[in-house]
Amino acid sequence: MRPGLRGVPGRGRAAPGERPLGSLSAQFLVAGGLLLLIAMLFAGYVISTLVTRSTINHKAAATALFMQSLVAPFTDELASAGHLSPASSARLDALLSSEQLKDRFPYFEIWKPDGTVAYSNSAQIIGQRFPRSAGLSRALKGDVVADYADLRAGEHRVRDIDTPFLEIYSPIRSGVEGHILGVAEIHEFTQPLQQDLANVRWGSWLVVAGSTFAIMLGLYGIVRRGSRTIEAQHTALEARIAEAERLATLNQSLRERLQRASARVAELNEQFIRTVGAELHDGPAQLVGFSKLKLDEISAASDSATRGRLVQHLGTVLSEALHEIRTIAKGLLLPDLAGLPLQDVIARAVSTHEARTNTQVALVIEAVDIEVSDAVRACVFRFVQEGLNNAFRHAAGARQYVSSTLSGTMLSVAVANDGAAAVQHDAVERDRERLGLQGLRHRIESLGGAFTAELRQSGETRISMNLELVGGLLEH
Repeated sequence: MRPGLRGVPGRGRAAPGERPLGSLSAQFLVAGGLLLLIAMLFAGYVISTLVTRSTINHKAAATALFMQSLVAPFTDELASAGHLSPASSARLDALLSSEQLKDRFPYFEIWKPDGTVAYSNSAQIIGQRFPRSAGLSRALKGDVVADYADLRAGEHRVRDIDTPFLEIYSPIRSGVEGHILGVAEIHEFTQPLQQDLANVRWGSWLVVAGSTFAIMLGLYGIVRRGSRTIEAQHTALEARIAEAERLATLNQSLRERLQRASARVAELNEQFIRTVGAELHDGPAQLVGFSKLKLDEISAASDSATRGRLVQHLGTVLSEALHEIRTIAKGLLLPDLAGLPLQDVIARAVSTHEARTNTQVALVIEAVDIEVSDAVRACVFRFVQEGLNNAFRHAAGARQYVSSTLSGTMLSVAVANDGAAAVQHDAVERDRERLGLQGLRHRIESLGGAFTAELRQSGETRISMNLELVGGLLEH
């Protein structure tokens, strides 16, 4: 495996034993959900607070208008006398004593700017002066103020008030100049307001939660679609990396086989050269050397009859030497195969063998419509030639046959014979180690093919070659 293709963390593949952290959509659902939840809580709190304050202010504004309508008839009296007459107080008491107002507004005061109570429907605090509350101080500056009652205030302790009313302060202004004459304060029961506020809070929280859920759902849909695309691409990339690793391993194996085959071919070539040299030395060279000796005898012959006999003998020896040289040369040379289709190459090898050995070979071949290189033609010719030679040498050419098939680009050629009568298994094993078969094996493997030799139970001896006709094996 090449180092650059190893599955390592950080390269898109989990290391052995590691568990994936989950899909992108799952991570987004956890992290994004947490962040949106925090944002929703914050937004809900802020919106609820703002809506609550707005509701209270709206309530205060409406109540302030009501108080202005109560106090308006007595504004001139407050401006001139600074307090209300008993008749005016009685009129206010009568207005505030109605059941509808008492059930909603239990207390009502009019404050002077110095903190003195000018009027109250609680008679015990009229004329008393109390420290000004924060709401009273703000109202004296012209604001309408609404806040929950501070039960620690003096006017509340005097009356033993323990209910946290909503206090609403509204400034009282003179009719002409608009000066602030005092402040009207009214106490309102909080139950209706609390119900309204609860409804407002629930409504605001539902709106925020619904909006957050819709945003989360939309974002999750986008991320989920992207996550599926990434996962599909990741799976495809994993498959491509695995295929690349498999091909790299296969290429490395083929490269090593090719190197071994090339080295073995070179070794066998040297061995073949030594064999040819030995055959030339032991055959024609010995005969030529013997002929040279005969020449010396011819020179030393004393009569013509002896000389004629020696010359005739010399011619016979030289003819034998010439025949052996031609035989060796014929085995070394290939016929002209350039441009021949493979089926014609196989047919020529078979016909040459039949003419030389006076035997018959059964031939079953398919047409090959692929233009191959001369190296393939030579390899196929030598394979058929050597296979038939072995069949003739070890089985006397009994029931020889040659077959050839083409499946796609895979060429398969087989040579077989019925060697049961003359070939034993150990002989086949020795044949596999012979120079010819070894040369065939490494010649075929050097082209990327495969060579097999076997003795079947039926007694049939069979050799075969398989060669993928692609790439550099094609004729360019």
